[in-house]
Formats: sequence, C-alpha cells, structure tokens
Amino acid sequence: MAPQVLGVLARRFGDFATAEDAVQEALLAAATQWPTEGVPANPRGWLIQVGYRRMIELVRGEQARRRREDLVARRDPDDRQYAPAADEELTGERDDTLVLLMLCCHPALAPTSAVALTLRAVGGLSTAEIARAFLVPEATMAQRISRAKQRIRASGLSFRMPEPAERADRLTAVRQVLYLVFTEGHTSTTGPDLRRIDLAAEAIRLTRALHALLPDDSESAGLLALMLLTEARGPARSGPSGELISLADQDRSRWDAAAIAEGVALVTRALPRGPTGPYQVQAAIAALHDEAPSTQQTDWPQILALYQVLERLVGSPVVALNRAVATAMVYGPAAGLTALDALADDARLAGHHRLPAARAHLHEMAGDREQAIRDYRAAAARTSSLPEQRYLTMRAARLAAEPAPIAAEPNPEA
Repeated sequence: MAPQVLGVLARRFGDFATAEDAVQEALLAAATQWPTEGVPANPRGWLIQVGYRRMIELVRGEQARRRREDLVARRDPDDRQYAPAADEELTGERDDTLVLLMLCCHPALAPTSAVALTLRAVGGLSTAEIARAFLVPEATMAQRISRAKQRIRASGLSFRMPEPAERADRLTAVRQVLYLVFTEGHTSTTGPDLRRIDLAAEAIRLTRALHALLPDDSESAGLLALMLLTEARGPARSGPSGELISLADQDRSRWDAAAIAEGVALVTRALPRGPTGPYQVQAAIAALHDEAPSTQQTDWPQILALYQVLERLVGSPVVALNRAVATAMVYGPAAGLTALDALADDARLAGHHRLPAARAHLHEMAGDREQAIRDYRAAAARTSSLPEQRYLTMRAARLAAEPAPIAAEPNPEA
C-alpha cells in the first residue's frame, strides 16, 4: 500500500524525497491510531490524506531553507495549488506505482543505486533485505540508497511515464527490481515466514502492468512467466506448521495448474521473438521443473544446458551454484561438488547459506553423512530465515540419527 500512496504524493507535489518522508509519517500515524480507532474503510485514501497534509507542512518548512530556494521559486505551496484535481487523488483509486518505478530507475542514477532505491521505495524491502539480495554489507547499501535520494532531490526529475525512446534505458533496472521484490516475496530472507505472499503478488501485478504496457518486449514477458511458474509451486512449499518442503517432496497436485499453463504459454511465445535474455532462460528452466511429473523424471540435461546459457548471460555466483546442482543431477554428486569448489573463494557468497546448503545436499547424495551434517549445520547458522534454518537443522539431525549414510536427492530450492 505504501508505494501507491508514495506514487500519488510524488505525482501531486513533484518531490520524491519529501513525499517519501510524508508517507513514513502517515504510516507511523496509522500504526498509532488504527489499533485503537479501527482500520478506516479506505485505508489507502486515509494514508494519502494524512500524507498530503504532512506534505503541505514539509514543503512550507522547506521555504526557509536556502538550499531549496530554487524549488520554492517554482512553487507556491498553498492549499489551492496543491488541492487535488479530482476525488481520486485522495482516495487512491489511481495507481501510480509503475510510474514511480520508472522514476526511481532513471538513467541519471547508477544502476545499482536505482535498483536499491526502487526496492526500498516501491518494493517496501528493508535496507538489510536489499543488502542481502546484492550480497553487500548493510551499511554499504544504506549509503547507496541515501545518495540516490539526494540525486533525485537535486535533479528535479519529473514524475511521469518516460517517453518510448527513454524506456529502453530504464527497463533493465525496472525488471531487476521486480524480480528482486518477487524473490523476497517467494522466499523471505528473514523472519518466521517462508513466504511474503503480498510482496510476491504485488511484484506479479506490476509485472503484468509492465507486460501490458510493452507487450512486444520478450524479457518482460519472460519475467512474468518466471514469476507465474515459480509462484505456482507456492501452495506446496510449506507444511501445516509453515515448515519448508523441498521440491522433491512437494505434492505436485497442489501446484497451480492455471498459472503454470499461463507461464508456459508466455515463455513459449517470448523465446522465438528474441533476443533471448536471462528472464526467458530462467522461465524455461522453471517450466521444465513445473511440467515434470517428479524430480527424478525432470529433464536435468536440458536444465543444465539452460543454466550454462544463463551463466554466460549474467555471470552470477548464484547461477553458478544452481548450475553445479544440475551438474550433480546429470553427472553425479562428485561432478557437482567439483563445480561448487570453484565458488569457494567467491567473496559474494561469503557468509551466505546457499553454498554450504548445496554442498550438504550433494554430500548427502554421495553418502558422505558426516560432511553433509557439518555443511547443513553451517548453512543453518548463516540464514536468518527461520523456516530455512529449521529445515537445514532437521536435515542434519535426521542424518545424525541414522545408523548409516542414506543417499538423497539435492534440494534445488534450499
């Protein structure tokens, strides 16, 4: 809800940074008043009205500041100038989130700063969550976001959808933001819940809007397909108590068949149009998982080939890790472990749980129980997601209780 409120205020006042401050104060007011007074019939409209009043106060206060003299000269922040042009301005019926997304991804900002700022303002992710997504320290990410806000404040960028000629420069960052928001929603990096369903749903909604705006853009179609194919497994990914269920153990009858069909159709249409991009390749991988009757019957050679293509396109250590797991499924755990060894010194994975988790599964697959236990425990110590932590700890405990090593399939989702 906060991004929609921010979009209305930023459009109305043309001041992104101050609008963000006003939204934060409106949210604080809601947190204070709603528990005692009750949630209003139109929560978004209530937040917009409170934020609107706070914006008037903030803009007036800025008149006294010398560093805002140019802005004050262009604006007369009286109630008449900022009075809503229509009732929808204060009810929040108009959705400016996609415009806000494009604004934050302006080419005047460095790509990493643009993505980080948008994740904070539009995606609603915390600075710590964004830092984990980028595999950098939280303090580093906080500095990037602060500098991006200052640059937007100083630039006077207009709040509007960019012209067609400008959109290409922003689309890469926009898609990355939507992907990272979805990823955090699909598997939360912190807290007691495996999924943040509202976050994933918002990412899908915005990606649908982007695809509708640019129906011939094959990568936007690929991104929407990837989200649908991945989220289709959501109902089967956790048990009654919220525990994580690995891909191999999921009840595939609970997967969303309609979402799978839509995702497969999208990526099937997008791939021949080209050029082929990373989201289309990931969607093709997801489609192979979703269409397989079981983990054993999955077309792992094709998945490995697609990961090799994806690695050439993006060069991400996480992609290399997934490629190593696929290698193990095709050529055996020893080959997969050799591929993982190449990632041991990658600083981007230092302290991340994914590498020891993958090692643990491959060692378990190879029958090396003692090493698998050590790696499971190391991975559990590195994740701040409680469902993942419990899952990894229980895998280690189960192996420790067994009288002999037991071969097992690796878990691509761990």
